[in-house]
Amino acid sequence: MTRQIVSVVGGKDAAGSDTYASVNPARLGDVVARVGMADADTFAAACRTARDAQREWAKVSAPVRGRVIASIGRLVEDNAESLAALVTEEIGKPYAEALGEVREIVDTCDFFLGEGRRLYGQTVPSEMPDKNLFTFRNPVGVATVITAGNFPVAVPSWYLVPALLCGNAVVWKPAEYAAASAHAMYRLFAASGLPDGVLNVVFADGPQTFAGLEQALTEGTVDKIGFTGSSEVGRKVGELAGRHLQSPCLELGGKNPMVIMPDADLDLAVEGALFSGFGTAGQRCTSLGTVIVHESVHEDFTARLVRALDAARVGDPREDVLAGPLLDQKFADRYEEYLTWIQPHHRVVSGPTGRITAGSPRAGFTGDDGLYYHPVVVDGVRPDDRLFLEETFGPIVGVTTFSTLSEAIELANRPGYGLSSSIYTTDAKHAFAFREGISAGMVSVNNSTSGAEAHLPFGGNGKSGNGSRQSGMWVLDQFTRWQSMNWDHSGRLQKAQMDVAEITPDPEFRL
Repeated sequence: MTRQIVSVVGGKDAAGSDTYASVNPARLGDVVARVGMADADTFAAACRTARDAQREWAKVSAPVRGRVIASIGRLVEDNAESLAALVTEEIGKPYAEALGEVREIVDTCDFFLGEGRRLYGQTVPSEMPDKNLFTFRNPVGVATVITAGNFPVAVPSWYLVPALLCGNAVVWKPAEYAAASAHAMYRLFAASGLPDGVLNVVFADGPQTFAGLEQALTEGTVDKIGFTGSSEVGRKVGELAGRHLQSPCLELGGKNPMVIMPDADLDLAVEGALFSGFGTAGQRCTSLGTVIVHESVHEDFTARLVRALDAARVGDPREDVLAGPLLDQKFADRYEEYLTWIQPHHRVVSGPTGRITAGSPRAGFTGDDGLYYHPVVVDGVRPDDRLFLEETFGPIVGVTTFSTLSEAIELANRPGYGLSSSIYTTDAKHAFAFREGISAGMVSVNNSTSGAEAHLPFGGNGKSGNGSRQSGMWVLDQFTRWQSMNWDHSGRLQKAQMDVAEITPDPEFRL
């Protein structure tokens, strides 16, 4: 049955003027939800509502807010299969991966429920007598969170859970093509007992969201922006935030390298490349972009990768498959453009390219009339190629070679992204030299470029982000502001750096 969903502001439905059809990309005839789309005024009104609700939510003690986070985790855990099935239905993510994504919400809640009792400040010694210094974490206020749909529930939880725990209110704008999954997640959060208006969900397109955000920033009802999406849009969000003297949390795209050293376990490296390059049909920000393989093992590695890819199952995401369809028609259209970047000097070693059809079949394919595409491996990619330099959001991986580790590191850094990276080696010196030289915020050794844990910082540098981090205790700095306090109980004015006791040494002393 097709769902009818709208934005929820202050605990009440906010009908939209336009309707968007969220379609199952694995079976294009199935409409998962019809979504009432909000305008800029609705977005700005949601921020005002959040502002009013936040004042009372911040008065709730942090340990009690932690218990609310614990309730969210248990509710998500008890509804894991239903939520994962909806994710699979709406965006075509293989069910096993969707279950893992839902588990990420639970892990995030499990980590942060204790942070309600650990929002520590410090007692700091003063340079003056009879004076005490303290630091406190205060909530920033209202956070607007704008997320992509390739991880429609896990990545939003990285923002929502710590933001709410720290005493903020949130206006969340999910991707419209994953609206049903987002709405279900909102309902689980609301069932935890969150007061109305503390969490609001607004479904809107990009232009209306941007206009509404600009209006809210002008009105002073937004204090923090969290954005997950493309580097192109991230720049615009960053520019808008900068005009209002705000520092957003930006988690953007990646062109993630995997370096294969001559001493690598090639079977393990192939397994990692297969999962990080083609799992979720290559539609992760951490998906493998280019394999940078040592010239001495290039032919062997490439042949093994192609054999593994040939044996991998592509098709119905409800089954045990490596990859399902692309997320949405707009991503399919964009992927078709990426395929035009294949040049005459390249060598497609994986077979057909483009959409899987009766006229262009794939062995073992189990899909229907969805947005399924052949996974592609392109050998002979050069450092000046678009395929090497730019993010390709989809099931396509480039391969190039190197002769020295320093050359490999230079190639890995060349595109200017800095999200995730990987090296396969059995030599610790290679691993640590790579870690030191790579610009990425995340480094894997003998593991894929994809994969995050709830208690480690997640984020990138360069085109991949502005250095902000999600997950773990590090994200607390995104959703709190430090406040310092000095308490002078001497009964007199003591002026810092002026009324400080001095102890004079004897600089002429010698043994």
